[in-house]
Amino acid sequence: MLVQSHFPNLTAKQESQFAQLKDLYEYWNERVNVISRQDIKKIYLHHVLHSLAIAKLITFKPGTSVLDIGTGGGFPGIPLAILFPEVRFYLVDSIGKKIAVVNEVVKAIGLTNVSTEKARAEELNMKVDFVVSRAVAPVKDIVHWSSKLIKKGGTNDLQNGWILLKGGDLTEEIEQSGKTADVFEVSDWFKDEFFETKKVVYITA
Repeated sequence: MLVQSHFPNLTAKQESQFAQLKDLYEYWNERVNVISRQDIKKIYLHHVLHSLAIAKLITFKPGTSVLDIGTGGGFPGIPLAILFPEVRFYLVDSIGKKIAVVNEVVKAIGLTNVSTEKARAEELNMKVDFVVSRAVAPVKDIVHWSSKLIKKGGTNDLQNGWILLKGGDLTEEIEQSGKTADVFEVSDWFKDEFFETKKVVYITA
């Protein structure tokens, strides 16, 4: 299995949870389009493994809280929640139909460390250690929406902050955010050509 080849220490439960994702998303995608039709065939490469690039940058410690803004069909939140069962994940999206699909997937695979909400990030009233997102909006917008939500400091190997999955040349986008960012190439971890332009952006809160 693709995920297993990059994360060899999965438990039997985690392997089962990852294995169920394809059929679940194919089923729900027929009803609510959360993944593009041509992409659903490559769900493990384009969605699950891409989400898990964050786990190559950081191993979240038990008790960490992570907010996934604009989660869509549950990426990167659901794959990360499977990988880190002792971490608390909050998945939010402004589109109710997408959150409904996320809820069905979470329930079907028995994830107990995920909470969901139909909301915009700027409406939230919570404190978390990290904000994650995947290609949702420019860095400056994500920072603007969620800077009040992130606790300062933290107990992980990285200070609390933003970990964003982005693509292409990000120089201007990061400049406009007014933040200093560390940018990591996903292709350093995953060799498929799909990842050649993909990046993980880390910004300290």
